[in-house]
Amino acid sequence: MQKQSKDPLHGVTLQKILETLVEYYGFDTLSELIPIKCFTSNPSIKSSLTFLRKTDWARKKVEDLYVKTLPKLAK
Repeated sequence: MQKQSKDPLHGVTLQKILETLVEYYGFDTLSELIPIKCFTSNPSIKSSLTFLRKTDWARKKVEDLYVKTLPKLAK
């Protein structure tokens, strides 16, 4: 019997996380929740991914928001 990972981020790409958050919140609300330049100034999925892949602290904030948002997505 295989054990299932309890990590909600297991198997989820950063791109999928970002797309889900943008679809749910939009860049306007996302920039209020996580005030980083890639969300506030001319935001796009591509430019945000580039920044988040290079910046661990920002990626952590996005991942944390995703985990907090998961229960809302299930409804």
